Amino acid sequence: MRVEFLNGGDLKVGVLGGGRMGAGIAHAFLLVGSEVLVVERDQEAADAAALRIRENVERSIERGTTHVSADELNAALRLGTDIARFADCDLVIEAVPEDRGLKTDALARIESVIAPTAMLASNTSSISIDALAASLARPEQFLGLHFFNPVPASALVEIVTGAATEPAVIAQARGWVEALGKTPIVVRDSPGFASSRLGLVLALEAIRMLDAGVASAKDIDTAMELGYRHPMGPLRTTDIVGLDVRLGITEELHATLGERFAPPALLRQMVADGKLGRKSGEGFYRWDAT
Repeated sequence: MRVEFLNGGDLKVGVLGGGRMGAGIAHAFLLVGSEVLVVERDQEAADAAALRIRENVERSIERGTTHVSADELNAALRLGTDIARFADCDLVIEAVPEDRGLKTDALARIESVIAPTAMLASNTSSISIDALAASLARPEQFLGLHFFNPVPASALVEIVTGAATEPAVIAQARGWVEALGKTPIVVRDSPGFASSRLGLVLALEAIRMLDAGVASAKDIDTAMELGYRHPMGPLRTTDIVGLDVRLGITEELHATLGERFAPPALLRQMVADGKLGRKSGEGFYRWDAT
């Protein structure tokens, strides 16, 4: 299925940020026939994003998850460093690190160059959509599109609506998510939305249990995998998400929802020690040995 704009024609998607999440979002849209433009901060980062996306595309072809050729997929991908190139995009998704100030600035810069009819989205996993929309001229065209890692394999996208988000924009976003072969859920803007809030409660308690010596990381995870049929335990999931990302979300929810989301000392210490999970090679597990 090709993702199409509602008034006809293939969807042109822009992604600001070509890290793990941004590359995954770009990859997912490429697989369904969209033209994708990824903008990074400098040429070195853009080159790294291009390599990351093209390697992911090649793996998709090898696994048989797409029937589009590598040449076609690569031809549909554009990379750059100039945010003004988003001017012809129908949808632009901000995928910069989970920092309120950074995202607010990025979204304002994107909005200043895109068409008035274009839709703007943030991939934030915890920051208030209304807070991000406060500095936008067209908040009715803005919402959250919370993708999950790894994006192409994940079945869920959380659509987060702000107070000003137009119903037509929500419907459009739902259609695009379904065209990606994913299931959308629609959540009203609230601290942590639905997925981050629920997932974090379990992860924080698992970290506290590990720190207290209740059980090993593997046994805590196995309890949830076999006892509750979770596909992956909370500590392994935290390693994949990134301990630094989880800490940022925890601090955001601690500030808005209170002490039940207070970051465990072990989480802070591991982040300070550079043990960030899979991306650093070590977190609650050693990823260079698994």
